[in-house]
Amino acid sequence: MRLSSLFFILAGIAAGANVSAQSEVPAPAEKQKQPIYLTHATVHAGNGKVWNNATVGFENGIITFLEENPSFKTDETLGKVIDCTGKHIYPGIIAPNTKIGLDEIEAVRSTNDYAEVGNYNPNVRSIISYNTDSRVTPTVRSNGVLYAQTVPQGGVVSGTSSLVQLDAWNWEDALVKEDGIWLNWPSMLSGGGWWAEPSAPKQNKDYDKNVAAIRDYFREAKSYQAVVHPKDNLRFSAMRDLFNGKKKLFVRVSRAPEILHAIQLAEEFAVPLVIAGGSESWMIAGVLAQKNIPVMLSETHDLPRSDDADIDQPFKTPAQLQKAGVLFCLSIPNGFWQERNLMFQAGTAVAYGLSKEEALASITLNTAKILGVENKLGSIEKGKEASLIVSSGDVLDMKTSNIEYAFIQGRMIDLNNKQKELNVKFSKKYGLN
Repeated sequence: MRLSSLFFILAGIAAGANVSAQSEVPAPAEKQKQPIYLTHATVHAGNGKVWNNATVGFENGIITFLEENPSFKTDETLGKVIDCTGKHIYPGIIAPNTKIGLDEIEAVRSTNDYAEVGNYNPNVRSIISYNTDSRVTPTVRSNGVLYAQTVPQGGVVSGTSSLVQLDAWNWEDALVKEDGIWLNWPSMLSGGGWWAEPSAPKQNKDYDKNVAAIRDYFREAKSYQAVVHPKDNLRFSAMRDLFNGKKKLFVRVSRAPEILHAIQLAEEFAVPLVIAGGSESWMIAGVLAQKNIPVMLSETHDLPRSDDADIDQPFKTPAQLQKAGVLFCLSIPNGFWQERNLMFQAGTAVAYGLSKEEALASITLNTAKILGVENKLGSIEKGKEASLIVSSGDVLDMKTSNIEYAFIQGRMIDLNNKQKELNVKFSKKYGLN
């Protein structure tokens, strides 16, 4: 009897905690029911164009109207009209190379579900672990990040990543596309300590051996595709879409010589390549441009990779890649709550050579191109999905950015989150509002 009573008490506590947790995550928005017009705004299309005093209209989740100084007068008979005078409209920001929905509390192992046991796991699909009820997601979304690439971690071949929209009931609703397989390239150096206790790095004597092991795995996986097998090898069959070009190979690699070796591997097996990290990509920008290899660049708010590099090299790299003609986007590798600062990293790049519209493209249209969804996301154009944000200030400027409205596929998103609730709570307590 005592054990039975204890069980029901604990079950009740757990149920109450679950209801509390669920209530802190706003319910997904309903499907767009009527046309919506955002009027008299400055529209930053994401493709370099800026429209002044423009109106954006969308219906059934698709942009149907975009005009500067429209000749007709919008009224309620046409649909819902939102006056955006003095405000700015941007495409929804896309955060690549993240752990959003896979990581909740870094120090609590049971809330982390982003890595599998073993070194070669291309069959691991990050989307299966994606948690749409994460409390982190609303805090990221309220800053303008509407889409994210959820990426598996660890091992040599970590698994398959997915692009998701950040307002969904479950992972099936969230999934936009499973886009590629992730490879962690070995480093030529080992050691080096960390920023607080640096030490001289040493040559990695196993580098050639590690690269050879990767090449052997790719050879076996490609050979596997040529024969019909009575029993499926999940790890090898998961590589099929990589070899036929339907998925891309994302390689986490930073140093210039290592990037060149990764390019050799991709060329040997004729797979589409994306460099992820690429802190020294500026050194070989000409090669990357010539071979049309995009870079998913690490954050600008970082220290340089090598001791003899300029201290502001991470700030300058985006402009250097842009000038060289390299398709690149910005990322905060392996982050989740940190993704809410992605737009400010792009703002820093503006101070070091990028134009504002180029910086905007680096977190919208460029990302969409690299992920293969530029036909429907990344810019504000007729026929594309109505996934956009409205800010009262410059979205790249942390001082003035203030997201007032957000739409995913035409659905108006609830921008409330736990942090905003706490702000209201304690502002009332201490008489700050």
